[in-house]
Amino acid sequence: MTFVSRLFGLLRDAVIVVLFPSSGTDAFFVAFRIPNFLRRLFAEGAFAQAFVPIFSEYREQREFSELKQLVNHVSGSLTLILSLVTLIGIITAPFILLIFAPGFADDAARFELTTQMLRITFPYILFISLTALAGGILNSFGKFAVPAFTPVFLNLSMIGAAIFLAPRMQTPIIALAWGVFIAGFVQLLFQLPYLYRLGLLPRLKFRTAHEGVQRILKLMLPAIFGSSVVQINLLFDTLIASFLAVGSVSWLYISDRFVELPLAIFGIATATVILPRLSRQRASGSDREFHDTLDWALKLSVLIALPATLGIMLLAGPILVTLVQYREFDSADTQMASLSLIALSAGLPAFTLIKILAPGFYSRQDTRTPVRIGIISMLANMVLNVIFVVSWVHSSLPGPHAGLAAATTLSAYLNAGMLYRTLKKQGIYQLNSSWAPFVLRVATACITMLLVLVFLIPELSQWNTWSLGHRLFSLLSMIAVGGVSYLCVLLVAGVRPAQFRMS
Repeated sequence: MTFVSRLFGLLRDAVIVVLFPSSGTDAFFVAFRIPNFLRRLFAEGAFAQAFVPIFSEYREQREFSELKQLVNHVSGSLTLILSLVTLIGIITAPFILLIFAPGFADDAARFELTTQMLRITFPYILFISLTALAGGILNSFGKFAVPAFTPVFLNLSMIGAAIFLAPRMQTPIIALAWGVFIAGFVQLLFQLPYLYRLGLLPRLKFRTAHEGVQRILKLMLPAIFGSSVVQINLLFDTLIASFLAVGSVSWLYISDRFVELPLAIFGIATATVILPRLSRQRASGSDREFHDTLDWALKLSVLIALPATLGIMLLAGPILVTLVQYREFDSADTQMASLSLIALSAGLPAFTLIKILAPGFYSRQDTRTPVRIGIISMLANMVLNVIFVVSWVHSSLPGPHAGLAAATTLSAYLNAGMLYRTLKKQGIYQLNSSWAPFVLRVATACITMLLVLVFLIPELSQWNTWSLGHRLFSLLSMIAVGGVSYLCVLLVAGVRPAQFRMS
């Protein structure tokens, strides 16, 4: 379901960059990224990581009536808090924009357009956070498919707005903001029937003094920062990119989206599955099983992230030419976006490891440790951003926005390394003897895939002369050949699918 959702996400982004010029998409992506950042902060980030362990503990150790009361009080408190956040966000939209994209202030028309769209998209944070509450409950009961499929409605809503609503509006790009607003409401409605079947459809109660709510809030406060370091880094990238050439925000955004596809399918989806499992194992004192679950998730992620990284880096140009280089997105855009895509995709293993290692802390109700690590990596990213962009601007290298992507990549590796080091130091998890032969097999398969693709991939200039059908066939063929060569070497080396079944 995550795979289906992300495919629709790629289709959505392709429709946007093809139908709208860079000046408009820059404004929309900023207006969308701010509430989307808050979504990951409150919804899929800090809230999920604080709520699921407490919810799992209630489910394991308390009566169903107490579990239902927890849901009622949490949903009421969340609604109250985020309604206030939404209202404040709508009122102060221009000031928020000055913080996150100060470079837009030099262009009055673009600043006003972005402010208008930000006010429309801001209520999305309320709807999607309640959707995340519903998803956290369903995930805790092992019903992962419904929450994973839910984002499809966001993508369909935005595609529909771009195709059908935009031509009827005086400023077409604003249709995308309304698409986001509508999607938030639809996604919440979609999950409510499934909560009703579990007997956990919330009845809003606004008593934040409830014991469970207090514990969740206590865990959320540090997790709000620690769980979203990557997103904060991306927002900082947006801030600096707003001062760079027109199109820089869009190039970074589209690069991020292509990296998000494998990250979501194998990183975020795996983290979503293991968080309630780790929480139950922690609550029942099953330390061995806790270690084995983390080990399983890390091996599965490495198995996928390494070849995905190489594949995206090698096929960055062909991917962009095939999927988004039409109408408003031209060959110059492809050249610039491919630079940031290569730099950002190099960090895919680190982004994935962060998603897997962080639940090792959150499931134990430890949100402070990732915060300390997050602060260090975020500061490193900021310093690297300045160094790389200044160096890029003063050199003959094209695309200083790619320096922002490179800084995000390096800071992510720092984050992942410190998370693992801390887990090992605390005696929670460490690599065992099985990792050396496993990594050797994966590395051998990756090198083989790399050599095959380098030999077969045509020059980018050839892709520009082909029709859409020819491009799609060639891209899919390259992906298939690379994937088959990778899997064949793994099988010859003794790696079997049965080794990655979670017991």
